[in-house]
Amino acid sequence: MDLKIAGRRALVTGASTGIGRAIALGLAAEGVHLAVSARNEAKLNALADEIAATGAPRPVVVIADIASADGAASAVDATLRQLGPVDILINNAGASRPRDSANAGLTEDEWWAESFALNFTAARRITDGLVPAMKAAGWGRIVTLTGALTQPGVNAAGPAKAALWSWSRSLSAQLAPHGITVNCIAPGRINTPQIVERLFPTDQARQAEIEQRIPMGRFGEPEELAALAVFLSSEIAGYITGTQVPVDGGMIRMALP
Repeated sequence: MDLKIAGRRALVTGASTGIGRAIALGLAAEGVHLAVSARNEAKLNALADEIAATGAPRPVVVIADIASADGAASAVDATLRQLGPVDILINNAGASRPRDSANAGLTEDEWWAESFALNFTAARRITDGLVPAMKAAGWGRIVTLTGALTQPGVNAAGPAKAALWSWSRSLSAQLAPHGITVNCIAPGRINTPQIVERLFPTDQARQAEIEQRIPMGRFGEPEELAALAVFLSSEIAGYITGTQVPVDGGMIRMALP
């Protein structure tokens, strides 16, 4: 299937590993010129080298912590300066924020603020910086990774992701007249470092999660989600906007009795 996006330009945030990496590889395979952003320079350069080795143009590597206002602004500036106007934006940067030892030094307010900065505000700032060029071109695709909106325990990422979906839904109506689509993907349990190393670090923990909540009987692979993200980024998905699509193996998202 010809997705009709060869030669388009895209920015993928959180591209150094997991889902973002898989989406970058998928877009590159379709002939999209890329900027890839994250904090880990070594992993981004390895990804860029891997893509270049296929014969595709080497992606622009953008090192930035987009959770800060300065970091988001620098990512937008570097992308526009080195890649040019962006047609496709993949808002993938984000992370689960359970209250655990990883953030034990934060106050309650700091914990919530840090999660919203990373999981909501970063995507809003990056999008705001790139939408004007999409409007000028009369074409654009924005695909944002959200997540489970209701969880068994309090996780600061959950409300931030809910805000991300609510904002995206309103933005889709605002931008549709300009030929810009805005869609969200809600990952379930995908085999990424965050899931298998931090949230479910043992075979026993993963199997318990599968048995309790995942009818498909397994965790998903990043490439399975990336295929949807690439499709939603395409020319032929131009009448799909304002959606949130779960990729979760039929996951039961509420706590069971």
